[in-house]
Amino acid sequence: MTGLGALVRLALRRDRLLLLAWVVGLVGVTAVTASGLHELYGTVESRGQLAATAGANPAFLAMLGPLHDASTVGGVLAWRWGVFAALLVGLMSAFLVTRHTRAEEETGRLELIGSAVVGRHAPLAAALVTAVVANALVGGLTALALIGLGEGVAGSLAFGAGLAAVGLVFAGAGAVAAQLPEGTRTANALAGAVLGLAYLLRAVGDAAGEHGPTWLTWCSPLGWFEQLRPFAGNRWPVLALPVASAVALVVVAAVLVVRRDLGGGLVPTRPGPARASRSTTGAFGLAWRLQRGVLLGWALGLLVLGAVYGAVARGVEEMLVDNPALRQVVDRLGGSGGVVDAYLASVLGIVALFAAAYAVQATLRARAEEVELRAEPVLATPVSRVTWLGGHVAVAVAGSVVVLAAAGLGAGLVHGLRVGDVGGQVVRLVGAALAHVPAVWVVAGLALALFALVPKLTAVSWAVLPAFLVLGQLGPLLRLDRWATDLSPFTHVPRVPGAEVTAAPLLWLTLVAAVLVGVGLVGFRRRDVGQ
Repeated sequence: MTGLGALVRLALRRDRLLLLAWVVGLVGVTAVTASGLHELYGTVESRGQLAATAGANPAFLAMLGPLHDASTVGGVLAWRWGVFAALLVGLMSAFLVTRHTRAEEETGRLELIGSAVVGRHAPLAAALVTAVVANALVGGLTALALIGLGEGVAGSLAFGAGLAAVGLVFAGAGAVAAQLPEGTRTANALAGAVLGLAYLLRAVGDAAGEHGPTWLTWCSPLGWFEQLRPFAGNRWPVLALPVASAVALVVVAAVLVVRRDLGGGLVPTRPGPARASRSTTGAFGLAWRLQRGVLLGWALGLLVLGAVYGAVARGVEEMLVDNPALRQVVDRLGGSGGVVDAYLASVLGIVALFAAAYAVQATLRARAEEVELRAEPVLATPVSRVTWLGGHVAVAVAGSVVVLAAAGLGAGLVHGLRVGDVGGQVVRLVGAALAHVPAVWVVAGLALALFALVPKLTAVSWAVLPAFLVLGQLGPLLRLDRWATDLSPFTHVPRVPGAEVTAAPLLWLTLVAAVLVGVGLVGFRRRDVGQ
């Protein structure tokens, strides 16, 4: 552990602005959401009505989890925002650890640091200490904010401690993921896959019903946060699960880090064939060869997620559709028209955010190729910059369509089987999913523009996704001004199925995406490679 203190100070100094943004953003959104819920559900009657309708419905269970106790606003907050908050904390923690471990190795900085008096475990330990500090700040400040808003002290502390504990689990997962592949991008993909699996297990377990596999909830760190039940009994012993899991993952990572070479991974990169096939020649073929595995993984994942959401869609009909309070809840979740359509529109909006994450990852593969010094040899050939970058953009653009169609296909197949109209529902929900394509392209265009103009700020492309999540899922609840919610491209997408589709907003989003792509292509031509 020699040099641990210096490395921790270095990490905190490098990430001071990034950590500040994460902490202020997460704590601020939680506090503002709690304040908004005070206005909407300030009476016991309104909260009781909410619990009697949406709290136990399979569709809402899959989206948000169970509403354990509606006697306090804190209980409603834990239901409405808890899962998403824990997911974002996990994302912050996992990426923070890979940034200070695998990314440092990939750029060669860790080898330079390791040539000084630095212990073999010190860099990994420094990354984990930084993650602990970040999670402690999020958990502690969240608890203080909720206490300041008048929520119960015990429930507020449980809410904050639950977020911090879940973050530590994913920090450990990120530490293990950093030991397996040789690239930062693959390590982040593995950590992201763990996050997605945790969300999927929780959704299936929560919506399974009394005779279904409800035990799956206990297999997910997000489910552990639910089972902690902040403001609904505060089951403190549940915290032992995430804490023990985090410790176990850290031990595994510490063992693995000394069993591999610096800069290498336990899973070596397989050598490619001696000669490229016709389908992998050219700039687009190269981009396709590099990204086809990632695209397949995202498509399968969103296919399963869409199927899970589609499986519980019919359960929305079991709610009292003539209940005014219930209709208000459904409207705030997004969508218009029938209750089932409103639910489907809402979950497809969540799926679109996952698709946007794929689009960012696919677009920024060009940045990874540049940083890892593989772009220069290609650009030294007659391949132009625009052609090379255009190949990655084309994969991101086409891949966005594929992953969204896969999600719509999964939802349509399962929902169609339940209602006896497979063909009609597949066409309907695939079309509804594809309506989000222009918004996803805008996010990809933004990532491309940042890569081309300000390559050191490409991480901002990931930061906009949580912002869009908050604006889309909590904007109406927080009663934000229209100009604020309009900052998200997803708020301009028609809430389909159920709403009338107008071409104007989709065309405008496509135009904005095209402009951003054009700016990115022109900007990359004008800057130095490797900047």
